[in-house]
Amino acid sequence: MPASHLSTHADLPEWAVIAACVMALASFVLLLVELRRRERGGVLVTATGTVALVALLLSIARPVRVSASESVVGAWVVVLADTSRSMALPDGPSPRSKARDQAIDALTRTKDVRFTLLGFDDGAPKPFAKVAPLGSRSDLTAALRAIEAAPEERPEAIVVVSDGRWNDPPEGAAKDVKNILRVPIHAVATTRAAPADASIRAVTAAGAAVAHVPLPLRIEVGCAGGLACDELTVTARELHHDGAPTLLASGLAHVKSTSALGGDDKGGAAVVELPITLERAGVRVVEVALSGATGDVIPDNDRRLVTFNVARERVRVLHVAGRPTNDVRALRQWLKGDASVDLVAFFILRTPTDNVNATQDELALIPFPVDELFSEHLPSFDAVVLQDFDAQPYGLEQHLPELAAYVRSGGGLVMVGGPNSFVSGGYANTPLAEVLPVHLDASKGAAAADPAPFVPEWTAIGRDVPMLGPLRNVVAEELPQMPGANVLEDARPGALVLWSDPKRRTKSGAPMPVLAVSDVGNGRAIALGVDGGWLLDFSDLGTRTGGRAHGAFWDGLLGWLMRDPRFEPAQVEIPDCVAQSAEGGAHAHGNDPKHDTSVPVPKLIVRTAAHQKADLTIDVTQMDGASDPIHIERKDIDLGSPIELELPPLAAGGYSALLKVGDGPATRRDFACEVGGDEWADSRPDVERLRAIADATAGSFRFADDAASLALPKATVVSTERHVAPLAPPWLWAFLAALCVGAHWYARRRSGLS
Repeated sequence: MPASHLSTHADLPEWAVIAACVMALASFVLLLVELRRRERGGVLVTATGTVALVALLLSIARPVRVSASESVVGAWVVVLADTSRSMALPDGPSPRSKARDQAIDALTRTKDVRFTLLGFDDGAPKPFAKVAPLGSRSDLTAALRAIEAAPEERPEAIVVVSDGRWNDPPEGAAKDVKNILRVPIHAVATTRAAPADASIRAVTAAGAAVAHVPLPLRIEVGCAGGLACDELTVTARELHHDGAPTLLASGLAHVKSTSALGGDDKGGAAVVELPITLERAGVRVVEVALSGATGDVIPDNDRRLVTFNVARERVRVLHVAGRPTNDVRALRQWLKGDASVDLVAFFILRTPTDNVNATQDELALIPFPVDELFSEHLPSFDAVVLQDFDAQPYGLEQHLPELAAYVRSGGGLVMVGGPNSFVSGGYANTPLAEVLPVHLDASKGAAAADPAPFVPEWTAIGRDVPMLGPLRNVVAEELPQMPGANVLEDARPGALVLWSDPKRRTKSGAPMPVLAVSDVGNGRAIALGVDGGWLLDFSDLGTRTGGRAHGAFWDGLLGWLMRDPRFEPAQVEIPDCVAQSAEGGAHAHGNDPKHDTSVPVPKLIVRTAAHQKADLTIDVTQMDGASDPIHIERKDIDLGSPIELELPPLAAGGYSALLKVGDGPATRRDFACEVGGDEWADSRPDVERLRAIADATAGSFRFADDAASLALPKATVVSTERHVAPLAPPWLWAFLAALCVGAHWYARRRSGLS
């Protein structure tokens, strides 16, 4: 806009103008001192002296009129709004995000300031939106470094609107933040006081989780907002895909508030040590929960769901064989030769009906400890191999229900054929038969074995499954002739037949299964209806392949049984699963928990080694069965790149995702969904951290309801088309100064002054 103003001449430096003004002021003061004792003529001398001083100043300054088109450029201020999940925590009847948004609205009404609104949570800041999914972390340091590294001009100030509960910078690191941008950082606190809340603030484990090895958990329990937490019960349970949770450990936490110790009521904390033992390898979900707090306004953070990727120190295998055959010896030697396998093997060298012509005391063989193995030590094994073993003569029959339950709870089972296996071993119509991948004929006089030699035939699925990939790499699709097979019926629903007998049919007319696999609850089972696996090594085929086929075959089967990722048909990832709050409106942007836009959409990422197109199905079930299963189907999906699938909103809890690609075996991935995760673990605002950062960077601090009073940088005035016009020529200013000085001299003379 056009504007004009008076100024001194351009060739006069500013210091000269200041010096002239100071000298004129000093002269005027001396004149007043000189006239204090004069009785007459004082008014005239003072007036002429003042006019003379002004005329001298004007002759020095030579004022000009400056006309220009001026525009006001507001200072650039970046507002960093906290968009982490802690903004969904309650602040009275509303979430903290409401106070944040109101503070931003008040700030942006400030005139002559250029605002850039960014949201920060994890990583670089993003354009701020009031209604958007909230992040899993609050990293202010990363946001400031991203602004510093940006090619744009540096802002004149930063305004941080948050509750102060950040992952980074940590407490006491305000000076580190000062050195990033070196501009004032103003802090606006969304929350004044901590809510009445008891929570599990942290769950940490000492070391890696190893199956069958005790794992100490360190659990920090906090209490704030005046809540009474003298004694809280803390429990750790393992959640299961099929069955009730298993109690792993429990303890008591005694939390004393700081007010009870004579300080401010900032809450208190206690640490509980709970040792747990996870018996199964793979991904396991452990729920750590507390109870006993009355008046807790945030019940969602009373439990944490921790996912452990449990490793195996060694695969612990129980190998029970009915007699020392070539097949038994070959499998035992392979198991013993694998350094990753901890083998416990039992061979039945004589039966109760054998006539050895000797007393029991003269025999060196120990009795088969069937009761001890299958009652006490069964959970300690990762897999059980029953090879050509008759269940009835050795007392195993009474333990078959426990063995079936072991498989359903996560164990692995392999039944290998032979004269005393499957139907002839007495397993038909038993609880163990229910977990085998194939049906067994329990009718009277049913055929138990077919001695006719045959060469197993690969099924279409058998050619594609990764578990038989090592074997196919060695033998292609060539297999040795088998000396007969156990008679097996059709595969159970969900089971996969990998080899079949091309000469024999089941009662339904389908080719008889020879090798079949299936998922059973949390565990897996394999049925191998031949006892000629040793021929993979000791045959013409074995000679041509260098004796590598037998090991490759069992490496794939045992690896699939133990859920080795190499032998899974696909990999399932859940980057960040956030559950909907059971409380609804107090923890969301709106009042309807079903439409909580603060929660990101849970996603599954599927990766496969295949590159062809196939159908894909995923079934997601909650472990406690509290919500309905989710079924997703995608037809003719290109498997050459990662596949991202969105899930509907999920409630807090443990889940299992069962993935099937085409007709192949299923891949299961257990995962957990929490409402707030780490961001809700400690609901106390950290006002002192906000104050510290503002003080360290020469900024100011306000609460959200007073955000409009922040002292933001002033605007800059930019002038264009500038024109300078002198008010009078220099000689005229000099003439007027001389005239005024002469008049003053005359007045002084008339009054008797020199």
